[in-house]
Amino acid sequence: MSYQGFISRLSKEEQDFYDIKNAAAEFYKVQRIPQEMERALNELFLHKPEDVHGYLANYFANLSAPPRISRLQGREVYDAGGQLSIETEVFCIVCNKEKSMSSAAISSHLGPKETSLDWKATIQETAEHVMTAVQWINEPLSNMLKIQNPCDQSGVDRILSNFFMACYLKEKDIRNKEESRSPSEPEVVLPSPTHVQSKDQKCGDKGKKNNTAEKPLPSAEPPEQVLPGSLAIGSVSLAVAKTGAQVQGIPLYKYIAALKNTKAPAQFHIPVPLVTLLSCGKNSPGKLSLLEEVILIPKAGQRVKQIITMTLELQKEMMKIINTSTKTGATKAILCDNGAPAVSYERPEQPLDLIIEACTNLGLSLGEEIHLAVNCAAPELMDYSKGKYEVAAGALKSPDELVDMYQTLISKYPVVVALIDPFRREDKHQWEKLSNGIGDSCSLLSDITYKSKAQPLPGVRGHVLKYINETTVSDLIHITSQHHASVLLGTTCREPCSDCSLSDIAVGLGLDYVKLGGLSSAERITKYNRLSSIEEELAQQGILGRVLYTPPLSFFLSFFARQRKRRPDKASKKGVVMPGLENTSHPVSLC
Repeated sequence: MSYQGFISRLSKEEQDFYDIKNAAAEFYKVQRIPQEMERALNELFLHKPEDVHGYLANYFANLSAPPRISRLQGREVYDAGGQLSIETEVFCIVCNKEKSMSSAAISSHLGPKETSLDWKATIQETAEHVMTAVQWINEPLSNMLKIQNPCDQSGVDRILSNFFMACYLKEKDIRNKEESRSPSEPEVVLPSPTHVQSKDQKCGDKGKKNNTAEKPLPSAEPPEQVLPGSLAIGSVSLAVAKTGAQVQGIPLYKYIAALKNTKAPAQFHIPVPLVTLLSCGKNSPGKLSLLEEVILIPKAGQRVKQIITMTLELQKEMMKIINTSTKTGATKAILCDNGAPAVSYERPEQPLDLIIEACTNLGLSLGEEIHLAVNCAAPELMDYSKGKYEVAAGALKSPDELVDMYQTLISKYPVVVALIDPFRREDKHQWEKLSNGIGDSCSLLSDITYKSKAQPLPGVRGHVLKYINETTVSDLIHITSQHHASVLLGTTCREPCSDCSLSDIAVGLGLDYVKLGGLSSAERITKYNRLSSIEEELAQQGILGRVLYTPPLSFFLSFFARQRKRRPDKASKKGVVMPGLENTSHPVSLC
């Protein structure tokens, strides 16, 4: 009987059912369903799992189409400092259903100009920055990244960077048009930030006259403009990276390592965590402003938990000394945003003496188990009206005087092996002069968060980089690859409350050091805990590489190599007396 004859003898309902069966058979054939079903049943019988349906679910899940981004959702959150920030959530289509994959938050930072006297204006500016970021994420960026592969990090970051550049150029064009419409005004030197006197001035010049002709202060470089909404770019990039890691079923640090090296390395090493011990900066309660952070550099080769335990013991001893009012002369201590106690001091020797005394009491060997770094944050201390740095309340230093001060401090405290941002970028002559003067005894580091493409400063051996605003994961990979082993990843003063991705990023990038702040705030302890967790995981898998003694980071190499050759011969059981500390009756001059 012919096909037409057979069909003609069927009822309308039977004909429709027959056509559906044929269409289904053709669909299954094209999709190779019978073959896959047969293979699945054979595998099922071979393994005889206890959970039969779970096994089949996993089997077919592995055959499903790769996840694609369906949408982004941005929301306002609060950071550790109680300021508004942004969090991005990524949704993907997985097995024909929309699923929330990951979320990420990064630090909100308005840049060097974030020192306004008007705190209400700063809060308003932050709110506008975050509100614009939410709009970017929920509308244009969500549409642009729809159906994108979350594992294509470079492709996603390219879209994000192109969008940001288009917004930046548009904003720049608007600004230029507004300036061209405004009446012409005499040209001024850009920028000369107003002097902000945050502490009571006491010592002043004490009638001291200086007949030396001061060199003219180099004009300040134009500040880096922070585009409102730029926070969305970094937040989305990190959220997509976390999604890609989840899709591939690997930790974020392995995912980032694979992005940087094409494939994950055979071994990983844990960056040595640099811990902030004290803060004596501009916002501390005392007169001293120069030591924004005094940072512990532990001996390489220790486990993260060992470093944390040692640092906590050291901090307890320091607080004990402060409370018993010893020669350090501190009057009070408060907790600052970087997770370390901010102590009231007047001279730079005082916090260093405190740490040395605490180390001696605990039997910690200075110059062996412990070294120190100092984040000077000097660009924030420039008084442009006087052309000098206000290193303490009422104590002003010219750039050349500051060079002499650093040299005296380093010769007196050889345990200090690194200075971060000892000058403005514009004071290039002083960077070079200080580097030549201190030689290998101390390394100079520069924060390149806002100047990653700027010409390197003379005498600088290392760079500090923070993950903020429009920085993407691809940018971090590019910058750290470009600077090789000279990058130290750091945190900002206001970190996200629960995101610990920075630890994964530091491990994945293969960095030798990471600066996570102090041990007295939850958002920073979260990052330390994650770093320790990664270390344990790598050790269990047998792929944890160890740095036995000499830290591999180039800006510490020369110092530690020299220290290995010159061991102290006379060391008490309670610690080593550092050269230059036998007589502390001659303080570094501030006034």
